[in-house]
Formats: sequence, structure tokens, C-alpha cells
Amino acid sequence: MTAIAPRFGQAPGQALLMRLLLITTVLLGTVFTVLSGTASAHAALTGSSPEDGAVVVSAPKDITLTFSEQIAMGDNSIRVLDPTSKRADTGKIRDLSETGAVRYGVDLRPGLPDGTYTVAWQAVSADSHPVSGAFTFSIGAPSETTATVPTEEAGGGLVGTLYGAARYISYAGFILLVGGAAFVLGCWQRGASVRPLQRLVVQGWLALTAATLVLLLLRNPYTGSGELGDAFDLDGLQDVLATKTGAALVSRLLLLGAAALFVAVLFGAYAKRESPRDEEESKERKDLTFGLAMGGSVVAAGIAATWALSEHASTGIQTGLAMPVDVLHLLAVAVWLGGLTALLVTLYRAPFIDSTAVRRFSRTAFLSVVVLAATGLYQSWRQVGSWSALWETSYGQLLLVKVGLVAVLVAIAWFSRRWTGRLAEETAVDGQLETVAEADTEIEADTGIKAEAEVEAESETGGRTGSDTVTATAVVDDSQRATQLARQRAALASARQKRLRDADPARTGLRRSVLAEAGVAVVLLAVTTVLTSTEPGRTAELEASRTGGTVAEAPASAGPVNVRMPFDTGGQNGKGTIRLTLDPGRSGANVMHIYVDGADGKPLDVPEVKAAFTLTAEQIGPLPIVPDRFAPGHWSADGVQIPMPGEWRLQVTVRTSDIDQTTVDKNVKIG
Repeated sequence: MTAIAPRFGQAPGQALLMRLLLITTVLLGTVFTVLSGTASAHAALTGSSPEDGAVVVSAPKDITLTFSEQIAMGDNSIRVLDPTSKRADTGKIRDLSETGAVRYGVDLRPGLPDGTYTVAWQAVSADSHPVSGAFTFSIGAPSETTATVPTEEAGGGLVGTLYGAARYISYAGFILLVGGAAFVLGCWQRGASVRPLQRLVVQGWLALTAATLVLLLLRNPYTGSGELGDAFDLDGLQDVLATKTGAALVSRLLLLGAAALFVAVLFGAYAKRESPRDEEESKERKDLTFGLAMGGSVVAAGIAATWALSEHASTGIQTGLAMPVDVLHLLAVAVWLGGLTALLVTLYRAPFIDSTAVRRFSRTAFLSVVVLAATGLYQSWRQVGSWSALWETSYGQLLLVKVGLVAVLVAIAWFSRRWTGRLAEETAVDGQLETVAEADTEIEADTGIKAEAEVEAESETGGRTGSDTVTATAVVDDSQRATQLARQRAALASARQKRLRDADPARTGLRRSVLAEAGVAVVLLAVTTVLTSTEPGRTAELEASRTGGTVAEAPASAGPVNVRMPFDTGGQNGKGTIRLTLDPGRSGANVMHIYVDGADGKPLDVPEVKAAFTLTAEQIGPLPIVPDRFAPGHWSADGVQIPMPGEWRLQVTVRTSDIDQTTVDKNVKIG
């Protein structure tokens, strides 16, 4: 039957599409803007020796780092830099892990001088994401340091952006491939011969394959140097293949080869058997359907397992249960969102669709949402760990956003189910149109047969008479006119079918609701992709317990610390006010200014001013600061090292004469 596929909606439909695309773009921008500071670490540094910010009397023999989960370290993963940025370690990393503890150490060079040292580390966590960090400790007393560590987070930069985009495309390709194929086999088997659906599934396969190749090439620079040129380093690629993530990506490529065979059979031999002519062919088609369903399920589960075996589910608690649950979760997402996309393409681009197929998908989507909710609840408990982490960590906040989007998607799906119930039965109309087209085809065929018979008659008589030639020519002309008439009738039938389809308000309403679902699904997929590269709440709490801070991952915005403290040394001109400024007022290097004003509010030139910082909660300090006199009543110090954020006790000692001095203190929050 000749048919004309409908265009992508009428003017109102196009306006609706533009609005949805605009909303989708705004939501995506909001998500990535709000979460741009989200840490991508999954293994957290839970302890070190010496501790962050510690001041030790003598140089230790080594530095040890303790992590929350298994990590992979290279030869240069831990670097210790002295105050002049020179290496203070021997470069040999030792694995000191014991039962229940993941610990690595590096030896220090002998005879290290006093001063502040910087420890920078970088590794790959068990769930495949790069992690990095740095902290300081001091020997003898803190000092200025010129040590520089990379300010860019591991896995960031251009390589990190490309890697994240490839991850998103790989998820989207998996959803289109699995969901589109499931829609054809489970909901609308006649769709196997519909070109728009064929293109959708093939594009999903191409997207997933290309994204997997890109992830494999970018893996080395993503977890290492961060340089895009290292993507083609053969030695680095060989190292990647020896890792768990590399093995998972290669396995995914092999499974995609099997998926290509599945797609070829689905849209080849299976599509050709759309209308069985007898009972034997019907049985063969059922057997082929069962075989494709079983084989496709195995391949889809295998591809989903390549994520479960290398990411969140493969580490932490209850991994034996978490990995199969993760596979079910991914399959449910693919069947729901991929089938939704297939339905949207069918409604807009396919000549027709049975209302029974829409109802089948509605039931399938409902079951997928039930599985999604059950598996998602378990994953949330496993990754978040506590109610406080749900509200106070980036992972928990992202999870709440995802839950909200799923709720919106389910609400829109409810409207889609209502439109499905009202959808007019199109089977009778399609059958009538097919009968008209078949009749036109028969007329065309009969006319062609008559023309051929006349031509044969002419060849037998040798074309002896002019009347015979005229008769043959007339028959040929009649044949051409009949063929044109048949084509016109088929075009009219297709146009009539399109008008009937577009005039159905239930179909129009279903189109719009499914389009809205697809728009929300795009945002949901983006949030899910970011969620898989965000530090779980359990890990964030472990890291917070080490630093003594809150479980919020993003560093608090800091500003200059301004303090006013009155003093009285008891001597002549011994009263006044101290104004202290610490800029930028966070952990690391700061600039400190101290202004001493007399009782009259004018600068008071005193012989000596000293300061000290103590973090009582972590037993750090006092860290003495001896500022330099800059001007009468103005003292300053550069490179004031604050090892870590927290509630610090500030002590300032002022001496106004040879015998008159006092010390005042105040608690200040830094960082």
C-alpha cells in the first residue's frame, strides 16, 4: 500500500515542540549550572598521616593515605612537595592495605628542613571515576610555600567535557536501541517494516557504538594527564585495556556486534514475514519472535551489565545484589523511555499505528515504572545512606531532582493513558484503504497484462497490417492511462488516510502528551548522567567525618575575615582596638593585616604585635604568626597558611611598652 507519512505536526504542534525544546534547554542549563561545582569523586580520602594541617616536631619517614574504597594508583600518584615546590618523596608508592582498610604510602627523603609541605594525590576509584586532592602539613612551624598543585579537578577540562558527553550519548543510544527493539517485538510487530522505526533503532546502535569507542580512547587522558592528544597513545590504551573499565568497554563493543546481527534479523527476515500466508508460516514467525525476544534480552542485559560491573554498583556495600538490580534498573529505563521515543516517532512519522499497540505499550510502560521505582529505591538507600545526606550532599539533591522529574513524567503519562483510551480504532479504516490500494494495483496489473498480450499478437503477425499497429498503440496508451489512474487513486487514498488520522482528536492529544513526556525524559537522562558521576552520599559523609565539616561537598563560599577586638595593657596609652583582616579568609595561603588604633581612634604605634591560630576541635596549633611593621599602627603578614576550614581561635598579643602587654582572643570561622 502506498502511503504518505505525516509531517512533523501542524503549526500548533510545531509551536508546542518549540516551547518544549525551549523548556528542555532551560532545564538542562539550570541543572548543569547548579551542579557545575559538583565533585566527581567517588573514593574519598578518609585519613592521612600526618593529618591535614598538622604541625609535627620532626620530619616523618613516610606519608600514608587512607581511602574509603579500593583505588588504582600509578607510579606518580602521590607527590610530596617542599616549600620550594621540589619533590620531597622517593617516588616509590607502597600498598599498605589491610583487611577493611585501603591505605597507600610513600617514603620521604631524609633530612627534610622545617616548613610547610604539600601532599598532592591522584587515583582512579573502584567505580571508574578519577579522584584527586591535596593537603598540607608542617615540620617545625608553618612557612610560606611556593608549591603548586593542579587547580583543575581530576577528570575535568576539555577531556572531561568530551568524556561526559560521550557518556550521555552512550546512555541515549542504549535507550533507543533496546527500547525501540522492545517496542517493535512487544507492542507493535508490524512496526518492523516501518522505516522511521528502523532508522531509530539503527541510530541508537550507531550512537552507542561510536560513544563506546570515544570513551575507550579518552579513558587514558581522562584518568591521567587530561591532555586530549594522549587519546591516541598506544601504551596508554594498552594500560586502559588492562583495567576493569577498559574490559567493560571492550565487552560492550563485542556485545554490540551481536546486537547488529539482532537488528539485521529483526528488520530483515522478521519484517518480511509480516503477513503469514498459512499456518506453517505463522508458526515460523512465532518461533522467530520468541528467539529474537530471548536473544535480544540476553544481549541487552549484557550491555547493561557493562555499566553495572564498572560503576557505582560494583563498589560499596552489597555489590552481589546491587549489580543485578542495576541491570534491571537500566533495562526498565530503556524499555520505558526508548519505547516512548519509538511511540513518538510512530505517531509523527509512520503512516498508521494500531490503537492496540498503543495500549500494549501503556501496560509495558507501567510495568517498567514499577520496576524502576523498586530498583531505584534500593539504589537510593545504598548510595545515600542517611536522611541528612539526602538533603546535604550534591548526590542527594540530584537524586531529589531526579525523583521530581520522574513524578512529572508519570503525571504526563497518566494523561497519555487517557488519550490512549479515547484513541479511535483505525484498523477498519486502514483495511478499507488497503483494499482500495490493492484493487488499484490489480487494475494496473491487468492493464499491463493486456498490453503485453497485444504486443505479442503484433509480433506473431509480423506487423503486416496498419490496423493491427494502431490497435496495439491504443492498448499501450490505455495501459499508461490506467497506470496513472491507479497512482492517483493510491495518492488520494493516502491523503484520505492522513486526513482521517490527523482529524482524530485522541491521536492529536496523544501526540502532544507523548511529546511532552519525551521532553522531560531528555532532562531526566541528563540528570541521571550527572548523578552517575557524583560522589555518593555515604562517601561524602565519610569525607566530612575526616575534615570535621558538614557533609556538603561543594566548598562554602569564603570572603575576607574581619575582626575587631578591644584591648587594655594597663599602662599609659594602653587602651585601644585591634582591627584584623584575613584575606581571602579560607584554607590555604592568606594575607593578614592588623591595624592598632588608640583610644582616640587614631593609629597607635606599638613596639610589637603577634598573632596565633588554634583549631581546638582537631588539636591543631597554635600556629604562630609574626607580622611585619608596615606603617605606624599597621602590621601585615603574607602567606599565612590556614591548613583547613573550621572554627579557629584567634589570639593577638599587643605590647605597648617594655613591660605592658596583653593577649586578647576571639573565635572566628574560616573557610
